[in-house]
Amino acid sequence: MSKIDFNDRMLSLGLARVSEAAAMASARLIGRGDEKAADQAAVNAMRDQLNMLDIAGTVVIGEGERDEAPMLFIGEEVGTGNGPEVDIALDPLEGTTLTAKDMPNALTVIAMGPRGSMLHAPDVYMDKLAIGPGYRDGVVTMDMSPAERVNALAAARGCSTDDITVCVLERPRHEEMIAELRTTGCAIRLITDGDVAGVIHCAEAEKTGIDMYMGSGGAPEGVLAAAALKCMGGQMFGRLTFRNDDERGRAKKAGITNLDRVYTRDDMVTQDVIFAATGVTDGSILPGIRREPGYLTTETILMRSKTGSVRRMNYRNPR
Repeated sequence: MSKIDFNDRMLSLGLARVSEAAAMASARLIGRGDEKAADQAAVNAMRDQLNMLDIAGTVVIGEGERDEAPMLFIGEEVGTGNGPEVDIALDPLEGTTLTAKDMPNALTVIAMGPRGSMLHAPDVYMDKLAIGPGYRDGVVTMDMSPAERVNALAAARGCSTDDITVCVLERPRHEEMIAELRTTGCAIRLITDGDVAGVIHCAEAEKTGIDMYMGSGGAPEGVLAAAALKCMGGQMFGRLTFRNDDERGRAKKAGITNLDRVYTRDDMVTQDVIFAATGVTDGSILPGIRREPGYLTTETILMRSKTGSVRRMNYRNPR
């Protein structure tokens, strides 16, 4: 059988439906305090919709290894099997805690590209650095200290460091980095969860007010964020970090030989991709699900890196 082209234009609307279905499935669990139930509802809906698509899909970034995740595990095959071979990166509910507590910026997120186009990131931490579009290559680097990055970005923007806002995941491991950032006079937007959204914020700095993202979070989420920036523009760097030999073993099992490598956005996502995210709770990128008498309304952002197109789609569905 001849290889079938990755028809991103035709598949993009199907991808939006997958994201929308996961968001709507988790809607009834917003603010209900049950993270696992919210995540499972999103997983089930996302899987059902993926299996309707005419693709031969393999989940490369998923809910975890097969023995940890009964559905949408890494390596799971989805789709009808009739169609292009594709890699899928997904987070059925990015911000399970945010959903359970009805806090901002919970999203459903999925990206798709041709087979072999995405880094098979192991479930370890990744040190991340991201900025939006419009800057020369290398204006900030992983080798710079946090303060040097702020100074370099301010110089490139032609503004004071006081005018720079950095998004950081609020974790004890980031306390030293936050203290150093404070010395520059920059503002820091601390987020409790959801670092895919944190990185995406950089691509729309005029709207979100965030100029740079830095800090460590999950490596799989790093690949999803890189897929979004591939569509929206911007620079991203990531370096895997390991706490023990078990995590190094996971990386080797995933086929990674250079454990110290700094990955660029285009190393993590090597070919054109499509990306969709739907708001679950209100956030700075997308509004959350709105409940109206007899209806649920969602908003989805749908992007294609080939054309650089960004669509925002409202979907009103009877319930």
